[in-house]
Amino acid sequence: MTMTGSFSTEKIALVTGGGTGVGKAIARGLSADGWQVAITGRRKDVLEATAAQLSEETGAEVLPIVADVSDPASVTTLFEHISKTCGRLDLLVNNAGISNAPVPLEDISFEDWSAVVGANLTGAFLCTQHAFRLMKAQDPRGGRIINNGSVSATTPRPFSAPYTATKHAITGLTKSAALDGRPFDIACGQIDIGNAASDMTAKMNDGVPQANGETAKEPTIDPQHVADAVVYMAGLPLDANVLTMTVMATNMPFVGRG
Repeated sequence: MTMTGSFSTEKIALVTGGGTGVGKAIARGLSADGWQVAITGRRKDVLEATAAQLSEETGAEVLPIVADVSDPASVTTLFEHISKTCGRLDLLVNNAGISNAPVPLEDISFEDWSAVVGANLTGAFLCTQHAFRLMKAQDPRGGRIINNGSVSATTPRPFSAPYTATKHAITGLTKSAALDGRPFDIACGQIDIGNAASDMTAKMNDGVPQANGETAKEPTIDPQHVADAVVYMAGLPLDANVLTMTVMATNMPFVGRG
């Protein structure tokens, strides 16, 4: 894992999966709102390019950290560096995640299942665990954790068992963290995102499987709308919390029968 730079402010945020897509938009929004932002992911070149771009756009330093959130040792090192370099952590955004190829459930390999669970669920748990330890010990105590749940946290797409299972589980992690963090001024909430434009949703322009067996194009939204929502959630005092919020393309087939 590599890390460069340092922060001198106390308003510190960490965004996992912050090098591209929704994570990049969230990092940009937080940075523009006055947060000092660290972004993490597995690809050094992508992270460093994003950090340089966002720093130029917002005028605030964005700190790139290379780490694999599915690897316990990597996460331990990540948070050791956050603690040493930044001194504290006020906000963790658990955004990192991957999806599985849309194949029938019985054809999903164990390797694909394990990769999705590791990135989406184990990674969020490990980062939350370390954030709890840091937020409990720091002075002033406490902080906020925001999990990317996706609308798949409530409603699946066809052929998405690994992704949907992890996103349903994120809801349980969010609620448990909100409860367990309550005595320590740690607030935890979840944002369920529907069709924010990114590399992951680019295929929707060509059509994706629907519950009725058809294939159809779906609308997307600018990820900036998601970033704006996260900035709002992050800006609340710790005695207030958005437990769940859904930000979605209005006309996507999610509510009702689609």
